[in-house]
Amino acid sequence: MTLKESQKVRTRFAPSPTGPLHIGGLRTALYAYLYAKRHQGDFLLRIEDTDQNRLVEGSYEIIVESLKWCGINLDESPENPGKFGPYIQSQRKEIYQKEIQKLLENGSAYYAFDSEEEIQAFRERTKSENNGFSLPYNFQTRNTMKNSLTMSDREVAEAIKTLPYVIRLKIDAHNDVSFYDEIRGEMHFDAAQLDDRVLMKSDGMPTYHFANVVDDHLMEITHVIRGEEWLNSTAHHILLYKAFGWEPPVFAHLPLILKPEGQGKLSKRDAEAAGFPIYCVAWQNPSTLEISDGYREKGFLPEAFINFMALLGWNDGTETEIMNLETLIKRFSLDRVHKSGAKFNYEKALWFNQQYILNLPDEKLLEELEGHLDKNRCIITSENLIHYVRTYKPRIQFISEISSIGDYLLYPIEKMDLETFGKKWSPDFLSYIQEFTALIQNTAFELLEEANKALINSHQLKMGQIMPILRLLLSGTTQGPSIYEQIQILGAKNAIQRLNEIPKI
Repeated sequence: MTLKESQKVRTRFAPSPTGPLHIGGLRTALYAYLYAKRHQGDFLLRIEDTDQNRLVEGSYEIIVESLKWCGINLDESPENPGKFGPYIQSQRKEIYQKEIQKLLENGSAYYAFDSEEEIQAFRERTKSENNGFSLPYNFQTRNTMKNSLTMSDREVAEAIKTLPYVIRLKIDAHNDVSFYDEIRGEMHFDAAQLDDRVLMKSDGMPTYHFANVVDDHLMEITHVIRGEEWLNSTAHHILLYKAFGWEPPVFAHLPLILKPEGQGKLSKRDAEAAGFPIYCVAWQNPSTLEISDGYREKGFLPEAFINFMALLGWNDGTETEIMNLETLIKRFSLDRVHKSGAKFNYEKALWFNQQYILNLPDEKLLEELEGHLDKNRCIITSENLIHYVRTYKPRIQFISEISSIGDYLLYPIEKMDLETFGKKWSPDFLSYIQEFTALIQNTAFELLEEANKALINSHQLKMGQIMPILRLLLSGTTQGPSIYEQIQILGAKNAIQRLNEIPKI
C-alpha cells in the first residue's frame, strides 16, 4: 500500500478482552502508538470481543487503565469515539452482516451447513486417506461437503431457515498471495495451502479474520502493526481485501518476546517462575481470585517501563538507551524493528527504573520519604533528610525503597553486628574515637575527611582497622554509605552519641 499525500496515518490496537494487558500486547500498542505519532497520525483502541465465550469480566477496564498508566493516549476508543464507531466489535454486527452479503453476492464466500459431527468425521476420513494428516476444508475438499457450492438454490434457501451454518471464504487455489511486510520484507503464500477460513460463525458473530479486515478498512487504518503470530493469517486477510476490492493496509509483524534464556515465547508461567510480572498493572482473576502483580505495583515508573519496552526489539541505530516518550516518538521507525525475537531481561528493566529515579528531583523522593516516616521514632532533623535522599538515591531501584534502605540512620539502631564488632574492636581505639568525636564537633563537614585521615595517621592506625568500627558504631552494620555521608545525615549530635555508645563485648 502506498499512502496518498493527503492520507492520514492511522494505527490501532485491537485486543480481545480475555484478561489484563500483558507486556507483549503493551509493546504492540506502544509501537503502533509511536508510529502514528511519529507521522502526526491517529492511534485508536478497538475491542475485538467476537468470541463471546472467552470474555473475562473487567478486562476492558484493566486494558484501558494499563495504557493510561503507560502514557499511551487514545485518539479514539469506546470511551472517546470518533466518526468510525462503534469501537467494540459486538456492537458492529449490523455492519458485518451488510458486508458479508457483498462477498456472498460476488461469489467470494459461501454458506456451509456441516455439523460439528460431520466436520469431525471429515477430519478423520481425510486423515486416514492422507497418511495421518487431515486435509483442510478447501478447494480440494469443499465439493464433498454440505455447503452452498454442492447444494441447489432451493436446498440452500431451506437450509438457511432450518440449519445452523457458517459462512466461509472461497479461495481460488491459483490465487497466490504476496505482500510486503515492513519488518520481514517480501512474503509469499501458496493459495493451495490455505483453507476456506470461516468468516461468520453459527451464532451470527464474525470471526477475528473477517471483523478485523472490515473494521480496519472502514476505520481507515493505514498500518496494521501486530505480533508475528498473525503473520500466517495475513494471507487470508489479503484475499479478503481483494474480494471486497479494497486496498489493503501496510502490514508489520513484530517479533516475539522471548524467555530470558532466549528459548521460546515468554509466558505468564515463565515470568512467575523467574520472579517478575507479566502484566502492566496488577490483576485479580475474577474466576480464581488469584492476584497477579503488575509493573506499576512493583514500583516501576511508567516512563522507565515504556523506555525499556520500546528497546525490546527496536533501537534507533545509536548507543542511546535513555529516551523519554517524546524522544521515542521522534526516533521510532519500523525499519529498525528487529526480525528476530527479543530476550526479556528483567535486570535491564530494573536498570532503566534506577536511571529514571536518578533523574527525579530530590524533592520528589523527599516527599515519598516523608510520607512513610515514623515521625515519632525518626531521629534525623527535617533539614538533614535531604542529605539522606541524595545519599541513597543512587542505591535504590524503586522509589518505595527510599524509606527503608537506610532505616538504621533514620531510627535508633535495633540490631548491632556484635560478632563483627567483637572481631574488629580493640581497646586501643578508644582514645582515637574520643578525639574523632571532638573533630566532628569542631570541624566543617567538607574538611572532615582529610582531618580524620590525619588523625588516623597520628594514632598509627590503618584505615582497614578503624573504618569498619566507625561504620558499626554509626549504623550497626559494615554496609551502606561512607561514614562521612552517614555523619552528614545523622548530624553531629546523633553521630557523636552513637560513636560514644561502645558495646560491651
